[in-house]
Amino acid sequence: MAAYDLEEQDQLEDLKAWWKQWGNTIAGIIIALSIGVVAVQGWRWWTQQQAAHAAVLYDAVTAAVRANDSAKAKDALTQLTDKYAGTGYAPRAALLVAAQLFESGDANGAKAQLAWVIDKSSEDELKQVARLRLAGILLDAKQYDEALRVLDAKRDQPFEGVYADMRGDVLAAAGRSEEARTQYQTALAQLDPKSAYRNLVQLKLDALPAGAAAPASATPAAGAAPASTGATAPPAGAAKATGTPAK
Repeated sequence: MAAYDLEEQDQLEDLKAWWKQWGNTIAGIIIALSIGVVAVQGWRWWTQQQAAHAAVLYDAVTAAVRANDSAKAKDALTQLTDKYAGTGYAPRAALLVAAQLFESGDANGAKAQLAWVIDKSSEDELKQVARLRLAGILLDAKQYDEALRVLDAKRDQPFEGVYADMRGDVLAAAGRSEEARTQYQTALAQLDPKSAYRNLVQLKLDALPAGAAAPASATPAAGAAPASTGATAPPAGAAKATGTPAK
């Protein structure tokens, strides 16, 4: 019986020695893990709260835009960009308000909102949509060099066709027909051959003044509408990029 007591005593001493050596380290690891779990849970709760509050303001912006109430739209957008700029709602709301401002004749206000999206959004697709729309406004104002500078920014492949088309519009308006021809041909090469939008680009290419010989291009579909000289419509992926973020 005494032998067992001595053996247990030895094991207890070994355990005490081991804990003395490693106890603080183990306790520190446990505390760090606990803090990490709490921090992660806290971050998730905070981001969910941020998104929820931002969603309410985004809904207010969209309602004001539908009602054509620019004052309410700008007020809700200001709160959204001031408090929840890091959410996906803020740049989308800014794009909506920019369109409303431009349609109401406030081109400078629209440019300011688009510039905010370009500077602050963390989503490349939204930035590329904003640049395309900004270039359209600059084209309308006959600020051709500035429009071309905006369009020189890096973009993803799905935007290549519409960016080339917009560059063609700017160059054509500036009287640089041969350069415009090259851009329209680039756009045609990038766009879906079955797209009705591609037919509009073809019509603009065919309408350019005759100059140096250009490569043959596809015949536009019968009944295609005349091309607009305003801002070019974004590609299919761009429309998706401006949709309402998940709540």
